[in-house]
This record gives sequence, C-alpha cells and structure tokens, in this order.
Amino acid sequence: MTSSFSASSFPASFPESTVLGYPRIGPDRELKRALEAYWEGRSDRAALERTARRLREDTWRRLAELGLGGLPSNTFSYYDHVLDTAVLLGAVPERYRNDDDLTAYFAMARGAEGLPPLRMTKWFDTNYHYIVPEIGPDTVFSLDAAKPLSEVREARALGLETRPVLVGPVTFLLLSQAAPGSPDGFAPLDRLDDVVEVYERLLGALAAEGVGWVQLDEPALVADRTPAELAAVEAAYGRLGGLAERPALLVATYFGSLGEALPVLARTPVEAVALDLVRGTAGDVGLLAGKTVVAGVVPGRDVWRTDRDRALATLHAVRERAGRVVAGTSCSLLHVPYDVERETGLDPALRDRLAFAEQKVAEVVALAALLAEGPGADAPRRPAPQAQPLASGARAAEGRAPYAVRAAAQAERLKLPLLPVTTIGSFPQTGELRRARAALAAGEIGEEAYESLVRAEIEHVIAVQERLGLDVLVHGEPERNDMVQYFAEHLDGFAVTRHGWVQSYGSRCTRPPILHGDVRRPEPITVRWARYAQSLTSRPVKGMLTGPVTIVAWSFVRDDLPLRDVVFQVADAVREEVRDLEEAGIGVVQVDEPALRELLPLRRDGQAAYLEWAVAAYRWATSGAADHTQIHTHLCYSDADQILAAIDALDADVTSVESARSRGRVLAEVGGFGRGLGPGVYDIHSPRVPGADEVERLLEEALRAVPADRLWVNPDCGLKTRSHEQVEAALANVTEAAARLRERLHRGEAGRRGETRPDS
Repeated sequence: MTSSFSASSFPASFPESTVLGYPRIGPDRELKRALEAYWEGRSDRAALERTARRLREDTWRRLAELGLGGLPSNTFSYYDHVLDTAVLLGAVPERYRNDDDLTAYFAMARGAEGLPPLRMTKWFDTNYHYIVPEIGPDTVFSLDAAKPLSEVREARALGLETRPVLVGPVTFLLLSQAAPGSPDGFAPLDRLDDVVEVYERLLGALAAEGVGWVQLDEPALVADRTPAELAAVEAAYGRLGGLAERPALLVATYFGSLGEALPVLARTPVEAVALDLVRGTAGDVGLLAGKTVVAGVVPGRDVWRTDRDRALATLHAVRERAGRVVAGTSCSLLHVPYDVERETGLDPALRDRLAFAEQKVAEVVALAALLAEGPGADAPRRPAPQAQPLASGARAAEGRAPYAVRAAAQAERLKLPLLPVTTIGSFPQTGELRRARAALAAGEIGEEAYESLVRAEIEHVIAVQERLGLDVLVHGEPERNDMVQYFAEHLDGFAVTRHGWVQSYGSRCTRPPILHGDVRRPEPITVRWARYAQSLTSRPVKGMLTGPVTIVAWSFVRDDLPLRDVVFQVADAVREEVRDLEEAGIGVVQVDEPALRELLPLRRDGQAAYLEWAVAAYRWATSGAADHTQIHTHLCYSDADQILAAIDALDADVTSVESARSRGRVLAEVGGFGRGLGPGVYDIHSPRVPGADEVERLLEEALRAVPADRLWVNPDCGLKTRSHEQVEAALANVTEAAARLRERLHRGEAGRRGETRPDS
C-alpha cells in the first residue's frame, strides 16, 4: 500500500507515464445499454452496478497490461464527472433530494415528473456536455467521499494502486451557476473557502486510505482569468498544499496554455502540474523546477499517431528546464474511441495513421521508455499523411437582400401564422429503423427494402405533424444515423468507423467521422427525401442540413491543413446542397451550427479571428439561396448568449436556440437580434413532457424580448432520443400553447416587446 506523507516530507515518486483519464462507456457501449435498461425499468440497480464495476475493472487491468505507470481512478461516471463532484461536495439542490441517492442523481441529470433537470452545456471547447451545478450563498456543503474511496478499494482488490481524479475546486465553482434566488453580484466562486474546506476533509480521507497521489483537474486555468480568480487559485492550493496529512497533489490543466496561471501554480506547494503541450505551450516551465511536470505530448482529442520525434524532443526540453518530467496525454482520453485495431473496415493506409485510446496509452508508455534511454534513443516518425491538401481560402459571399425584403418575400410564399410552430429536425429513431440500418450494412437486406421502411416512417412523421397542427414540418430524418456521420458517408474525404464511439453526455454516444482528405460532394445528399416529404403535404417542409463548422467540429480532422481551410471545403459542399434543395422546390432550408460556440478559442485574443471566418463560412454556405427561400439555423447547449453578435451575423432568417433547460437565460441578451428567433420551449434531453400551461408561460416570457411577428415556437433540440409517445404528447402541448397565445395576440391581450405579461 502506498502511504500518504506529511507536508514536510518528500512525496512518493510519480510514475514515469500516465494518462489524465480514459473512456468510460465501454468498448461496445455497455454503459449506455445498462443505463437505458435501468431507466426504462428493464433492470435493477444491482445490474447497473455490476456493469459499472466490470467496466472499471476492465479499464484498470487493460491499462496495467499496456504498461502504464500511473493508473487513474474515479474517472468513471454514471452520467457526468461534474455532477459527480457536486454530489461529492453535497451540493445537491433541495428540490432534488431523495431517499434514494441514484434517483436524486438522475433527476438532476435528466429531470423527473414535474421536476426539470439542471442546465447542461459544453465542457470547454469539446462536444462533451456537463451538468451545470447550482451554488448559492446558502448552499450547505458536506463531504460524500464514497465514490472515490470505493474505486481505490476496487482497484486494490485487483492488486493495483490508482490515483483518484477529481474536478478541482476552482474549476468546479467557475463552471457552476448561481442558484435561483441568489442576490445580485453573487458568484459561485464566492464560496471557495467553504468548498476548499470540504476538499481538505476529502484529502484527509484519501490519505487515511493510503492514497499516494490525487489529481485535481483545473482546465479553467487555461482560459483568461482575472487577478481575483488567480488569487483564488493561489489561496486554494496554498491551503490544500499546506495540509499536514494528505496525498501528493497533481494539478492537471489542459485544452491550452496556462499563461499567467503558471507562475501562480508554481508558487503553491503542490507536487506536480500537468501541462497540455499539444494545444498549449510549455511557457516559462522553468518556474516549475522542483515539481514534477506531467508533459501532455500525446494528443487526447484527435485520432492521429503522435509524431514521436517531436514529442520526445518536447519531453527532453521540459526536463532540461524543469527537471522531473513524466510522459502523458494532453488531456483525458474521454474524447477518443477505445481501439483502432477493431476498425477492420478502414483503408489499411488510413488505419496505420490512427491512434485511439489504447494506441495512445501505448505511445505514452513508449515515449516514457525512450525518455529514460536518453537523447539518442530511436524515435520513428509517424507515417506522413497520404492526402495532398487542396488550397482552400475563404470565399466572398454575395449579399442576400436585407432581412425586411427577404421576410416579405418569404411571408408571401409560405403564408405562415403568427408564432409558427416547428421542430428542429429529427424525430424518434425506432428500433425497427436501427435494426434495418444495421441489416443493410451487414448485407442482410437490400436497399429497396430499407428505403421502403424509410418512406413509411416519413409518411408517418408528416401525418403526425399535420394532425398536431405544426406549421413548418420536417421529414424526421429516419435515413440518418447521426447529423454529422450521415453527411460524412456521402462526402469524399471522410471515413467512418464501426466501433469508434465517444460519449457526448450520459448514455448519448456519437461516432465522429475521420476527415482525412479533401472534401467534395459527388452528388446530392438530402434532396430526394426532402422532395418526397414535401410531396405528402401542402405545408412547407424544411430541408435539413448540418453546417460546415459543426461537421468539422464533430469530426476528427486532418492536421495538415489549417482548420479554416477545411471548414470552407465543407462549406462548398453545403452550398451545393442548399442550391439543389431550392431547385427541388423546398422553400425552407435549415443549416444547423450548434458547434459555432464550441470551437470558440478559450482565450479572448483568438476569438475575433475565429468568429470572423466561421461566420464567413456559414454565409458562404447559405448566401446563394433566393430571397424567398427561408434559411434557418439552430444552436443548442453551448452558451449561445455569449456569441449572439456572431449568431446575428450569420444572417439566417430564423435562429432557434436552446432555452427551456437553461430557463430562458438567452432571452436576457437578445435585445438587438433583428430576425426570427425560436427560443426552445421543450427540453428534449429530459423524458418529462411539459404541460401546455408551462409552455405558454415560456412563450409569454419570450414575448418580453422578441416581437410576436418574429417569435417562433420549437423544442430545444432534435427529437431523436425521445420516444414517439413522449414526442407526440409534448408537441400536442406545444401547439396548444401556441394556439392559445396566438388567439390572445389576435385579440390584443398579449403584450408586445417590453410590456408586462397579460396576467402579471
């Protein structure tokens, strides 16, 4: 057993190699299936816990087999590691407290009957979503260390020592939001002293357990931080580092450079700091002399093999300046799939260039061995990219007519009512459709049989929307497995995997395509299905496309070409698809960009340049449409309120944004938004069905910020993850609420922008 140490003694040596985290869903999405069976009542808690334990044990065993020195624990989660941290700290809002801890946990994540879930948003600039804790001035913190302690004991039962991984106190509070009813000016970071006190008790409990090292993740430190926030970092780690009995502390930072936070951490008594040397730089790493530096030289967010020459040179340079250095990943491997060797369907030349989680662990272990051998050790380079980059600069989008001109042309063509009701695009994917898609891929059924099922589902979805009274319909996307992968399968330059699953949130997983070459559209992708859906109804049907920024953001992207140029290649393909949809008679085209905020650089000095070219790429993709064609866009779960000026600059005729789950926070910022806006009124990531009265109240709130003639009514996001029963019940309530309010507006009872609610 590794013993703890007193602050005055030298800590246990850090292993020569480590990773900051590892995937947790299982190579075949075992956790997803276990969670959904539990939620649906098809299994019990004991079965869920057995699956979770087996996944944890399999991970530790495999990491040890691969030769990794420092094994992380407490990286497993039933839903989200930030939510786990809130539970660890006792920061569970009173409305969610329940005699059953797992029931309360999933209520915060997914909601419950009559109880909306906590807000969800993106984890920094990734496509992983975390649950946003609520912290108020009266939040009572208390330690619940059962999870990290139990995982340490589980690993020990296998004969393995682990390093518990926890979200650090500063990042936890910076990612939290003020609880409802908090006074003006209150910020969760105001509670730092109280939270650090709980971390002190936690470190004491881990020390008593004989834990040698603890990892505290502080990725918030790579973003711009105020002097007060940096002072909070120094105070927090001064206290934690000064404890008499504690494990050694590794403060892990990732997703960029530490910048001004590096000397702050250097002044604290922590024993080790992890630096992202893929997306960031070492900075003045000499300030960390006397500490261990975990050098993140193996990328944790892409799937390309590491350039060993470059990585090894970086390790030697850090060792020369700082002393003790450990080979590691740039961040957790949560963001990549498990094992590229399972992808037997990929072109062998491409597969030889790839590294998933298992391969990245092997790279870390090999680099540690080479580092130990000294500067002359052999370090073969990774294979050079096979594709030749196609020069691709920005395109100058011709201007569409001003919005007022377009709006008049669209009103004449579409003849929509006040408060038009629509959805974001997808409808539930039935088990029959998923099985048929798998059978088609396996060659068990033919294309004709599969397409017959797709047509039948489109007919059903159109009929449901007409019956419920929606105004702008969608075809439901039954032919699509994913909003990015589907396009990747129809564009040159992409490859798709069979087992390359990555967690997005909870049980939701995606298979990011691999964008490895120049992007071209060989033929139309969506036109025939949109045309077929439109033939079934006299109401307008939206053509549904994914925007160029999002297709690139949610793919693993080639690294031999500037990201901006890759996005414009994809924008060319989207532009061609918009043109063909228009020629097919589709009057409304939605080009979604939910990742626009996600790719925003974490530091302010890079944000303006990114937004300029990202907006230009979207406008190039959509600006070829005629004035009478209504262009929609959609953004969700990405703090859209922070980039409203850029969203406005997209110049879409209608923008829909997540709003129901975040309780309308975007509405406080939309004062100058000059076109159609659909703040979501139905949180589709929760199984609960909102009532008509609830939706009507949300619409009344929206009318305070958006004029009635520009307000749209829609869910927060696509409906793919819900059941048909849930969707039909919810949409019936949405259309009822819109009809009620529409009637009141016609009677002059509901106020316009800036006026009070009619019942206030």
